[in-house]
Amino acid sequence: MRFEVPQFIDVEDKIFGPLTLKQFIYLAGGVGLGYVCYKVAPFPLSWILGIVFIAAGGVFAFYKINNRPFIAIAQSYLAYRLKNRLYIWRRAPIQKQIDKPAPVVVVPPPVREINEKTAATLAKNLDILDSNN
Repeated sequence: MRFEVPQFIDVEDKIFGPLTLKQFIYLAGGVGLGYVCYKVAPFPLSWILGIVFIAAGGVFAFYKINNRPFIAIAQSYLAYRLKNRLYIWRRAPIQKQIDKPAPVVVVPPPVREINEKTAATLAKNLDILDSNN
């Protein structure tokens, strides 16, 4: 039997044109809050708040830091800021010093003496190798 293995399961589906559902909701929420500010707040403040909300929706929809969505970064930041942090320093117990093993001594192999016949053979080989190059 042959089974198809699903691939690209971490890629979200594009539902609204080139936008995923999350991106569309972030953009729609930003534009909606901008519109509410335009209708409720006085003129100069409504434009400033509207631009801020629309820009925040765009950032949440499209901006990524280290290939992570901005909403994940914002959630991590808020969790870090809002949670209690208590750092307690405790002295580590003193450990007994363990005796180190004796160092390993490496003895080089003994040097062989070269007799005249071996020396002549080596010289001949070196001359042959030198003349080939």
